[in-house]
Amino acid sequence: MTGVAEAYDRRAAEYTRALGTMAAVHPSDRRLVETWADGIRGRVLDAGCGPGHWSAHLAERGVDVRGIDLTPEFIETARADHPGIRFDLGTIDAIDEPDAALDGILAWFSTIHHAPAAIDVPFAEFARVLRPGGTLVLGFFDADALEPFDHAVVDAWRWPAAELERRLERAGFDVLETHRRATRGERRVGAILCRRTDAV
Repeated sequence: MTGVAEAYDRRAAEYTRALGTMAAVHPSDRRLVETWADGIRGRVLDAGCGPGHWSAHLAERGVDVRGIDLTPEFIETARADHPGIRFDLGTIDAIDEPDAALDGILAWFSTIHHAPAAIDVPFAEFARVLRPGGTLVLGFFDADALEPFDHAVVDAWRWPAAELERRLERAGFDVLETHRRATRGERRVGAILCRRTDAV
């Protein structure tokens, strides 16, 4: 994912201005993540944290959260803007956490640049670092068919929710809820809430 990191590094400041605050988050997405986070009592990973706005929001709600991201510029911005939170350069393809160490993971559109042949890698990592019963919220671009598209930063993928659900179940998750939203003039988006199966 080196090319993804380099692409975001070049446009990190622009991205942060446009999307790096909670004001840019859709109200229904905010409610979904807040409801999920309020039920977690242990450690949470913001996997692909960008400039750190979601991490900061969760921390304000009392969540023990750490953020990781591939992009050095994002990590520098997150550390400067949110000094009380730990942010580390890292990849969701090889998460620097022990097995079963976390209670929750927020992966908010952080797997959108993984091609179909690669997306099972972060899903397996999410399952590895979550304790049995731990939960994952995955944000994604929704579509009726699996297809690539020209993202503003670097090529990304749209997924049918059913295909992502199947992949997550194969990785060791039970799907609890799937949310899909279509707004005129905007890309369709979705979110999947799932739980690490107890049978590990």
